[in-house]
Amino acid sequence: MNTTIAADIARLLARTPSLWEPLRGASLFISGGTGFFGAWLLEALLAANREWSLGCSVAVLSRDPSRFAAKAPHLATDPAMSFIEGDVRTFRFPDGGITHVIHAATEASASLNAADPRAMFDVCVEGTRRMLTLAEEKGVSRFLFTSSGAVYGRQPPEVARVPEDFRGGPDSLHVRNAYAEGKRAAEMLCAIAAQPSASGRAGMHVSIARCFAFVGPHLPLDTHFAIGNFIRDGVAGGPIRIAGDGTPFRSYLYAADLAEWLVTILLRGESGRAYNVGSEEAVSIRELASRVAGIAAAVWPDRGRPEIVMAEQPQPGRPAERYVPDCRRAREELGLVPATSLDESIRLTMLAACDA
Repeated sequence: MNTTIAADIARLLARTPSLWEPLRGASLFISGGTGFFGAWLLEALLAANREWSLGCSVAVLSRDPSRFAAKAPHLATDPAMSFIEGDVRTFRFPDGGITHVIHAATEASASLNAADPRAMFDVCVEGTRRMLTLAEEKGVSRFLFTSSGAVYGRQPPEVARVPEDFRGGPDSLHVRNAYAEGKRAAEMLCAIAAQPSASGRAGMHVSIARCFAFVGPHLPLDTHFAIGNFIRDGVAGGPIRIAGDGTPFRSYLYAADLAEWLVTILLRGESGRAYNVGSEEAVSIRELASRVAGIAAAVWPDRGRPEIVMAEQPQPGRPAERYVPDCRRAREELGLVPATSLDESIRLTMLAACDA
């Protein structure tokens, strides 16, 4: 295991000793278990299982288990782990009981959303339908769906942080919103599953995590995530390249904190309720690049501060775009707060990249 991740998980377990007991003897099923979210969930769950001898098992749905085993052999070879190979829309249901489901498939893939929006929408909706069918058939006690802050649509510039009761939405006639609309439709399927039926069927316990932006080991450094690209450039010594004008605001929650939040929502979240997951600390993309440059200079003082190159200049008077959550619900109802500062998150991700 990467030494940075190992230290992160040790700190996570030290601050959450009372969180894991409901998983004693549990059988978990996770879709998307080999992506960024899934890898961190597995790091945390398997470590907690060992630390407190929970006796739980984790089955992971993956299109390519061997690829994941090569990337993370310490997870793939854990005796509590097993794989189900298949597509989230059509996979064969495993034998045996399942007590908890985490549906974390369908990452925010900009390339798939642009190249095949129909496939993106279908994976979101039909994948969720399949997972809910599995959960109903197995009689699971808890189901967690990882949705996205994209369901709110474009955040108005005058709204500093978007809350769960915001009534906006993406433009349903623009195909670039296939991912966002797919997540919205999947949330509706979850709401229906949580509702008792007219025939007397009890509603399923379904909680929703609306996830925003994150940073940490396992994050791809070569895709459309600005912070990943900046960290990659900083590790290489620069220049740190900003693709736009640097004005949009984002916020970033560290990956180990993300794992804690998701497990907490799974085990303690209210059924039929959505919780924003992210940091409330807004930072412009230009400031983010500057902070990455400063941290790189501190980690490698002999190399100097990386140069920052911006592709576009800001247009005077144009409001800055925002993608920042209001996490009051998670804070007040579940006691969740970020445990890792943004600067420390950047530093740890840099060190992990060098340790990979």
